[in-house]
Amino acid sequence: MWDGPARAEAERMERSWPDWLILYSLGNRRFYAIATWFTPEPVVVEDDTAEGLEERMRHLAPRYGHAAVPHDRAA
Repeated sequence: MWDGPARAEAERMERSWPDWLILYSLGNRRFYAIATWFTPEPVVVEDDTAEGLEERMRHLAPRYGHAAVPHDRAA
């Protein structure tokens, strides 16, 4: 299927960023990340690319006291 690589990338990111729920929307063709730690309001980021999503996650995580890099870069 044409969305296979995007879904595989979302799965890789999910393993690398365990404090985030990573999703790929087939209908929207976008990546989404939802913070899984406690926050006063839901923390959701989205981007057209996996790289863009990771950059947004890196930028946002420190605001909530979380690591700004993946836990396991080799995953």
